[in-house]
Amino acid sequence: MKLYNTESRQKEEFIPLEEGKVKMYVCGPTVYNYIHIGNARSAVAFDVIRRYLMYRGYEVEYISNFTDVDDKIIRRANELNISPVEVANRYIEAYKEDTAALNVLPATQNPRVMDYMDQIIAYISDLIEKGYAYESDGDVYFSTRSFADYGKLSHQSIDELEVGASQRTGEEQSKKKDPLDFALWKQAKPGEIKWESPFGEGRPGWHIECSVMANSILGETIDIHGGGQDLEFPHHENEIAQSECHNHATFAHYWLHNGYVTVGDGEKMSKSLGNFTTVRDLLEKMPGNDLRFFMATTHYRRPLQFSAETLEEAKNNMERLQNAVETCRFYEKNAAEQQEKDPIHLTMMEGLRAAFINAMDDDFNVANGMTAIYELVKWVNQYVKEEPTSKVVLGDALALFAEWYDVLGLTWKEEDLLDEEIEALIEKRNEARKNKDFATSDAIRDELKEKGILLDDTRQGTKWRRV
Repeated sequence: MKLYNTESRQKEEFIPLEEGKVKMYVCGPTVYNYIHIGNARSAVAFDVIRRYLMYRGYEVEYISNFTDVDDKIIRRANELNISPVEVANRYIEAYKEDTAALNVLPATQNPRVMDYMDQIIAYISDLIEKGYAYESDGDVYFSTRSFADYGKLSHQSIDELEVGASQRTGEEQSKKKDPLDFALWKQAKPGEIKWESPFGEGRPGWHIECSVMANSILGETIDIHGGGQDLEFPHHENEIAQSECHNHATFAHYWLHNGYVTVGDGEKMSKSLGNFTTVRDLLEKMPGNDLRFFMATTHYRRPLQFSAETLEEAKNNMERLQNAVETCRFYEKNAAEQQEKDPIHLTMMEGLRAAFINAMDDDFNVANGMTAIYELVKWVNQYVKEEPTSKVVLGDALALFAEWYDVLGLTWKEEDLLDEEIEALIEKRNEARKNKDFATSDAIRDELKEKGILLDDTRQGTKWRRV
């Protein structure tokens, strides 16, 4: 298995720290509002990666934090006239609801910054003691020049970065020894949420939070650190600097970043630009399974174009896939028994399974993996036209679909049970067709259609599905 490592800018063979186990940390949301599609894309992308690692037999410890201490949360609390804690609690619950609707697996742990304040303060104190950080008028800053490898993730030299940073102005910049230094602790302003510390009353800076939580839960070195492309610099760059200075050890062996969700002419979707659509609003208009398919079937590093057209395309492809599954299920029920495996079809399916694995082993290339899935869809639709069909062969196809559904995180639609009224109508229609009473037969078909039941008359009986 090979992963594209942002730090090396190339694909590298995946060798975990401990055989059979993966320590994975993915930056979670700042909980001050409902998540938009860009936030959800990251959650879904890394959920697919996690699921595939599990599919390949790894035990994955998956940590994703909630940033519940932040300027944006404080501003939102003032707008709503409630406390920052209430804001965080409200939107953490909303996040869990929205991601559950997208079938994102719950993290092994979702640490919250407020619960790690003692560890954060101790971590900052250690950086000061070791000479990597300094106090300045109630704030604490990390000295970027104290870390020789600063810029290694984003592939920028510290001198180039400092040229841009030196153009910034403001009260905070005047407190720094170097314009590129970043805050580890911020002095509390009147009325703000705050904690006591050796540096004075205040709260942590954003970057220190993830380092401390990852270190506290997963240890000094982890296998995979993930997040959105926008976090590569400065957030992840700063995480590396403070973590490796504190621990004197490599922070993460593999850095993975998902691409942006774009709108219009390739513009990044973001709350700051005001061009976002929340997951909650979209879920009122389309099933979570269709929205999940939209996000899960594009390679995680590629930009994801958001539009009415791309959503409709995803909906149609999800329907095409689900129809093949339901067709397979229907014919499997009525197929002839076959005690021995059919070597031809068994070889074909093993070939498709191998093609899917080969694609996903190549930096989780789900787009190429979908080629194998669509090949199985095509085969099912052709095979059921043959006479006779085999229960064992169709059962193997269903099992393969189930594997892929699980990796992609798609909801396996269980067979619906018809209520007595609809069962009676289908039976009545079948009787009318036998008697060549086509007017009654057509009327019942139309009535069932109004109830959301579509019929398909096959040589093995009437096949139905809900819409």
